[in-house]
Amino acid sequence: MASRRLRAFKRWMKSQSVDYSDALRFTDDPSLGIAVRALRDLREGDVVATIPKAACLTVRTSGASSLIEAAGLDGSLALSVALMYERSLGESSPWAGYLQLLPEKESLPLVWTLDEVDRLLRGTELHETLREDKALIYDDWKECILPLLNSGPFKLDPEYFGPEHYFAAKSLISSRSFEIDEYHGSGMVPLADLFNHKTGAEDVHFTTVSSHNESKDDSDNGNDFADADMSEDGNGQLSQDLDTNSHGNMDMECHSMTDEDPTVLEMILIKDVKAGDEVYNTYGNLGNAALLHRYGFTEENNPYDIVNIDIELVLEWSNSLFSNRHSRARVGMWRRLNYSGCVSQDSEYFEISYNGEPQLEMIMLLYIMLLSDDAYHILDLAVFTEQDYNLDMLLLEKEKLQEAPTSELSKDLLVTEGVCKALLELADIRERLYGPNSIRDDIEALKKCNCSEDRKLYYTLILRVCERRILEKLRKYALFKVEAFGSKKGFMRRDVRK
Repeated sequence: MASRRLRAFKRWMKSQSVDYSDALRFTDDPSLGIAVRALRDLREGDVVATIPKAACLTVRTSGASSLIEAAGLDGSLALSVALMYERSLGESSPWAGYLQLLPEKESLPLVWTLDEVDRLLRGTELHETLREDKALIYDDWKECILPLLNSGPFKLDPEYFGPEHYFAAKSLISSRSFEIDEYHGSGMVPLADLFNHKTGAEDVHFTTVSSHNESKDDSDNGNDFADADMSEDGNGQLSQDLDTNSHGNMDMECHSMTDEDPTVLEMILIKDVKAGDEVYNTYGNLGNAALLHRYGFTEENNPYDIVNIDIELVLEWSNSLFSNRHSRARVGMWRRLNYSGCVSQDSEYFEISYNGEPQLEMIMLLYIMLLSDDAYHILDLAVFTEQDYNLDMLLLEKEKLQEAPTSELSKDLLVTEGVCKALLELADIRERLYGPNSIRDDIEALKKCNCSEDRKLYYTLILRVCERRILEKLRKYALFKVEAFGSKKGFMRRDVRK
């Protein structure tokens, strides 16, 4: 039997002409939340729901549209105000039947206390990012929303527009909103946000259409969520600017019902689903740091996981061996050769893939750091005089240094014993950021942790364990290269756990 809140939501959907297939069943588990399952076999191409755009909560459809326009707000900030405003109306809101289905806030790190962020996320890709995000979002509230409360014409209820309400609205928008079209922008799409995520296993697909009724296929990049740029640069680094651009990859078909009716969104199955199975959406090919940041959960053995090593850690390693002048000169040479790391806000970093393979740009920097003075001066002179300089100067290969990134052979030649030793030391430096507990401690803690009892700890432990396993793979990568040289001189044997 459906829960009370689900029954109320179904009545609301009917009143708003939101239609869905009778082959779908909604379940409401107290610990797991709402899921969508197939009552009978579903086939690829089946239309499972149609949703009028007028039923979506957007800046355009909200009763706060004139307020938002007068205040000059846009993006996720504007949508947050619209959501808070409709919540302040209670049962008087046209979306009351939908809003009662939503939690007060999603359990995203964004709404955790600073103590929880420091305690649970220490060393992970999210730690410093979350601290910065929380400060920036509070500044947004103070600068853009607080003035609305002091403005006579708007008469907003302060009990619904405090900083905690803004953070709560941001958490819902981050995890649930969709880009609808040019006119509406991003918004809350009832029913579409009930489908749970499973990496690489989407059953329904989402594509937007323009206001001119031209289909816009987002199958490669997935759905654009609310105006929050939380994309993964390259292979996974989070770019957290919660108030600019769009983010996310919720893959569902959401386009015009017919060419004559661009006001209706349509959800279509992209593959067969068997009776009894859950019907999944996917938020895209995201690593665990991105999943936790945006949606509040992580997945074990996520093939899209990465670990980042900040360039400052590379400089820390270099300065432990060489002078600061040496390090700065070698970084300068690396940049003159048109290399750089990934950049997110004010940080520059290198990615370590799920398989433990370091980014080429990092390998090149380590190689240049370790060049002998004679080799470095030859390279410096060649670059300064803009001469052709061949790899036989450095790698004993007859090709230009600039061409090395396109050649796997050249990359292998860059991974010398010295570079491998540097990779091992950098893995240890990065590992220390997690604190005194070992990966074995984290694994044991994860085995004892119950997701339904401590969701935050459970998902952050998965994040920590997955990241630290990648560092173990980096060590294996480096040691394997050393063994390929047929020499382990100068290396200590390490216990690299499987």
